[in-house]
Amino acid sequence: MRIHLLGIGGTGMGSLAGLLLEAGHEVTGTDLKLYPPMSDMLAQIGVEPFEGYSAGNILRAKPELIVVGNVIRRDNPEAQEALRSGIPYKSMPQALSDLFLEKRTPMVISGTHGKTTASTLAAWLLDFAGEEPGFLIGGVGQNFKRGFRTGSGPFFVVEGDEYDTAFFDKGPKFLHYRPQACIITSIEFDHADIYGDLESIRKSFRLLAGIMPPDGLLVANADDPEVMKVAKLARCRVATYGIEGGEWRPERVGASESGTSFFLDRAGAEFRLPMWGEHNLSNAVGIIAMLVESGIDPSRISAGLPLFEGVKRRQELVADIKGVAVIDDFAHHPTAVAKTIASMRERFPDRRVWAIFEPRSNTSRRNFFQKDFASALSTADRVVVAGPYRAEAIAKGERFDSAEVADSIMRSGVDAHYIPDTGNIVEFVIRGVSAGDVVLVMSNGGFDDLIERLIGALKKRRIYASDDEVSPSRVPK
Repeated sequence: MRIHLLGIGGTGMGSLAGLLLEAGHEVTGTDLKLYPPMSDMLAQIGVEPFEGYSAGNILRAKPELIVVGNVIRRDNPEAQEALRSGIPYKSMPQALSDLFLEKRTPMVISGTHGKTTASTLAAWLLDFAGEEPGFLIGGVGQNFKRGFRTGSGPFFVVEGDEYDTAFFDKGPKFLHYRPQACIITSIEFDHADIYGDLESIRKSFRLLAGIMPPDGLLVANADDPEVMKVAKLARCRVATYGIEGGEWRPERVGASESGTSFFLDRAGAEFRLPMWGEHNLSNAVGIIAMLVESGIDPSRISAGLPLFEGVKRRQELVADIKGVAVIDDFAHHPTAVAKTIASMRERFPDRRVWAIFEPRSNTSRRNFFQKDFASALSTADRVVVAGPYRAEAIAKGERFDSAEVADSIMRSGVDAHYIPDTGNIVEFVIRGVSAGDVVLVMSNGGFDDLIERLIGALKKRRIYASDDEVSPSRVPK
């Protein structure tokens, strides 16, 4: 078919474009200005999107099916043309389910945090085990250099998002994915633009547990009380995991320059994860539990895990220039911010950590988590808070106050600054950075090309060793 995607630059939609091409369809699409990694991925697969929405794009593409991303509003000119023209249209989850999942064994990776990395890890370990999985993931796995594959084996890994499906379907995406095996890593309040409170989030996950088939498998994080409440509603087999509790629990945990090592008694094997931080360890244990409980040989998982290369923009070391490490991360929730900084502490012990944060997601641009963000960011040594992305779109009384967050962090004894201009952020960092520092940039968008501009500036400037000592309270034991 000729298939046209509205919102093709989204992480999930871009991966769906690749999946459709791989399956033999002709793909076109529209979005606003794109940025890496999705702009690069679309270019690599030969898709040149229309830039800017217009009814004329649909007239030019002449599609037989239109796939509508969840960023598209009903008043979008191409959405209006789809409704007027009578051309069949589906949401992204509907299209994925109808075209790819019906005859597969879907493995759905869900939870508030860590879905993209956990999904990519599941796909990689299945691939290493020789299972030839299909997958659709909202990120670019370094092992695969893409976030999609049709695959020829029985398993299909899907990143299961709780965000709403489309303007014509306000239910969560993951309800469309026919889960046969599913993991829930965490349940917290998020997506403040569509969910009113934590209870509405709980309801979505209760619906997910409710659609699990009796012969399915639900893997639940025993360290998260909210997850365990939901897991009790499932009619299928439930396997639990965790750092503190659960049937699958790591022992003999150790950290080194190469990552995290641990032993799992239920698998009867040692594992080495090339990542750091308790949350990465927890998610890895959960994925291992899901795969072993689904019949995958633990020895193959153990052999494949050290070869996992991670995901672009998820704690990704993008440059190490003159002793300064630059990390690109997608964190946009206070829990994720705190855990990402903790991971940096473990990965780079005794080094000063800068946290540069852009409030960009629909939730982080609002003041709901403002105090939590201040607390999370204050675990770094130096903090820069940018202004909220498209702040004018958020009512002033609901808007994230970057200046107040920086002031709050400063009052806690940590050096923090609100700097609204990206160029000034680069200049501030360059003037203060020293050899040995770790610069962690956190945004779920392009951040005005801050990473590229920072790298360019680092290459031009002379960087000196620091005489400052990192506070002993901030150095991991």
